[in-house]
Amino acid sequence: MPKRFNRVSLHSQKNKALARSKSSTTNHSVISDFKEITKMGLALSVVFSSLAGYLLGVDTVDFKTLVLLALGGYFMVGASNAFNQIIEKDLDALMERTKNRPIPSGRMSVTTAFVIASIFTLLGIIILYTINKQTAMFGAISIFLYTCVYTPLKTKTPLAVFVGAIPGAIPFMLGWVAATDDFGIEPGTLFALQFFWQFPHFWAIGWFLYEDYKRGGFFMLPTGKQDKGTAVQTIMYCIWTVLVSIIPVFGITGTLKLSIVAAIIVFIIGLVMLYYAIRLFNEMTEKAAKQLMLSSVIYITLIQIVYVIDKFIS
Repeated sequence: MPKRFNRVSLHSQKNKALARSKSSTTNHSVISDFKEITKMGLALSVVFSSLAGYLLGVDTVDFKTLVLLALGGYFMVGASNAFNQIIEKDLDALMERTKNRPIPSGRMSVTTAFVIASIFTLLGIIILYTINKQTAMFGAISIFLYTCVYTPLKTKTPLAVFVGAIPGAIPFMLGWVAATDDFGIEPGTLFALQFFWQFPHFWAIGWFLYEDYKRGGFFMLPTGKQDKGTAVQTIMYCIWTVLVSIIPVFGITGTLKLSIVAAIIVFIIGLVMLYYAIRLFNEMTEKAAKQLMLSSVIYITLIQIVYVIDKFIS
């Protein structure tokens, strides 16, 4: 009798362990799909930009507003990404990079994704509205441009990148507006900095993913090809980005200021990105494009950190 009990007990324990394992796998899959449909990594980087803009604009940090801005910004970007993946589901299925996303892989229905996107849109705008009306307005504009203009244009013209650069540049500016409830030269400068930065960043991505984008019918490079023309324009926009980044040192951007030391640091960081853009022109390789993309991500992150630190120690 004891032996029979032990065998039954062992069998029961194995079944429970198997059930727990299956449950864990299922939960992990749901969580992973949720992260992917909202592009959590990208959303967090956008939140970082918004918080940097807020710290630059505020006199006294209000942690409640900081949390609301982080949540509202995350929902805003998550909604845009979910709508984007709904619209591009058939094209995503054609590309290696995106064919395993939740919708084209069949793990998530369009209805589920639409519900997530709609809820995120409402939550994002409502939360940003509690900060101030202008912040909510710019958040709504960002979602609209990304979803209704940028996404459809990607398969029609390289000018889509210019349109996409607008919502991409809003977060840095959004933080300042959240802090001041005002739009002027200061948030305009932050917007210009991140706007010009978008081009070398996305053209670098468009370069090393050229063949994959081609399978999906996307036009991302300004000339439509991996050629000298694209490389030259990438260099030009790197130069514009670097120039805009040091404008605050001249005292012409209102209360947005930059010390000489910080401006020199910002300029040197910009030269590093420009170096990789020139390297892309010389080498014309996917490896060089990946290096430029990585340097552009490091650039925008460091610039925002330097701006914030300089404000609080100057």
